[in-house]
Amino acid sequence: MQAARQLQCGRGTRVARQLQQHGLCCVVRVPKQQQRAQQPRLQAQRTVAGRARVVLCRADAAAAAAPTPNIGKPLGPAYSEDGNMPDWHKGRRAGVILHPTSLPGPYGIGELGQEAFRFIDWLQDAGMQCWQVLPLVPPDPEYYSPYSGLDTNCGNPLLIDLEALITEGLLQEADRPPLMPDGDVQFAAVAAAKQPLLQKAARTLLTSPKFAALRQLMAQFRAANSWIEDSALFDALRQTDDLAGKDWWEWPDPLRFRKASALKEAHKQYQQQVDEFVAVQFLFDRQWRAVKVYANAKGIKIIGDMPIYVGGQSADVWANRHLFELNEESCAPDNVSGVPPDAFSATGQLWGSPLYRWEAHEAEGYKWWAHRMARALQLYDETRIDHFRAFAGYWSIVATEETAMNGSWCVGPGIGLFQALTAQLGAVPILAEDLGVITTDVVQLREQIGAPGMVVLQFAWGGGTNNVHLPHMHYENSFCYPGTHDNETAVGWLAGSANAQDKKYLKAYLGSDGKDIAWDFIRAAMASVSNTSIIMMQDIMRLDNSARMNTPGKAAGNWAWRVGGPDVWEKLAEETKQLKQLAYVYDRMPKGTKEIDY
Repeated sequence: MQAARQLQCGRGTRVARQLQQHGLCCVVRVPKQQQRAQQPRLQAQRTVAGRARVVLCRADAAAAAAPTPNIGKPLGPAYSEDGNMPDWHKGRRAGVILHPTSLPGPYGIGELGQEAFRFIDWLQDAGMQCWQVLPLVPPDPEYYSPYSGLDTNCGNPLLIDLEALITEGLLQEADRPPLMPDGDVQFAAVAAAKQPLLQKAARTLLTSPKFAALRQLMAQFRAANSWIEDSALFDALRQTDDLAGKDWWEWPDPLRFRKASALKEAHKQYQQQVDEFVAVQFLFDRQWRAVKVYANAKGIKIIGDMPIYVGGQSADVWANRHLFELNEESCAPDNVSGVPPDAFSATGQLWGSPLYRWEAHEAEGYKWWAHRMARALQLYDETRIDHFRAFAGYWSIVATEETAMNGSWCVGPGIGLFQALTAQLGAVPILAEDLGVITTDVVQLREQIGAPGMVVLQFAWGGGTNNVHLPHMHYENSFCYPGTHDNETAVGWLAGSANAQDKKYLKAYLGSDGKDIAWDFIRAAMASVSNTSIIMMQDIMRLDNSARMNTPGKAAGNWAWRVGGPDVWEKLAEETKQLKQLAYVYDRMPKGTKEIDY
């Protein structure tokens, strides 16, 4: 009866599993009104395979009383040997979040060359097993946010390693640009210096007899990624004299509505630009995959990042108008994305991306999402989905609003999307970014699909002793962060936005005087029961908010931070040793790691 009461109170999944282990099952007769109230909880018990109902059957008292086979008989001498002992290794791990733009490099920005390989070597030396990056997409050309990309499937050309192009002969020694400082990325200056060189390398690849074999590989890349044709044509059109500076919904009707004759004519007219775009994307893809192969060989998993929404001024929306909430006549967005007022902004965050027309996605079996996720699986070992909560319920804002304060919650696609992804792709390893306003349905959806969530130590010190971000409230299937790219650094947080109560509770909880708060947080994250601990490089380096990567709600001045010059990894020798010690002490090293000195 206790089990029945637990099932009736909504704790049925765990209890039913326990009963099944003992050969039991049970049924709870619940009044219809109460059944309706419990429906969300019952919904959470459905599996990814999509069972339509949760069936609870009456406990079989006779089965419970059945005798245990061989009771009282000897178990034999092998019973207590090592081979019969449980394996307590849980695959715990740790890693670092650092966007490739933040790496050292001679040309003003991190690149996918030797400095990326050196960083991977450093991760291995530090006992890390994960490298988390921000979205690799081409960022918007105004504020260079990777979360407002021009194309969800393409890579950022500014990350292409120029030294590799020179070594291969796609560029000449004389093409080498002037060296740039090791400080923050000056995106406009970097783009002005690198883009002409990338176009030159693309033309060489397309025309030089020396690169016939490489062109064959490029043709294979092009054939395997059909999305690139729309991406290339869109990029060519948006840069023409007539259309530059205009949103695609302001283009002439034949192009705006993608009339077949207009697309054919445009493709013919801009064939050279289209082919060069494909060549540049091939070069990015080739270099990034080499980085990923190297990382995996060193035991490092790449964790990517997928913004749930895509920018309105993108090939994704232009080529798939029916999948977004656009005006039927003008094609401009009717409703856009954002979140209501929260800890980051009193007026909310108005992202401005067009919302999905989810019923259209469902009608097509979520094929667009399957293609998008398939591309992510090419680039990453695991993928963090930003703003996961919108799959359960999303904030809809009329496009004419100036802030995100006025909006309404709408029902997201829920489990149906993930069932479709699993059916089309198999296992899809994702991390659910479930921060912000998290309602019960968001938690239920994440648990249904078995995805890990996120806990952030900077969020732990207000809201009482049952705050989910406090270490004693963490759960194993989660990623623990001292802070993310959207947060202050630990040093900056303690000196800035942390209030007196935060500091008092933190110091009592961690036994810390706050003098080394960054590493106090790192130690707490490593000690967490969360299976994965991810640390910002800024916290490893004990930096203040001058190194902050992003301030939500603020458009300009983000994404530019870099770690410094090429000697940074040598300068971090002591931190490298300390990280490895913590990874070992808290069982975040690979199974079978030999004992290290600590």
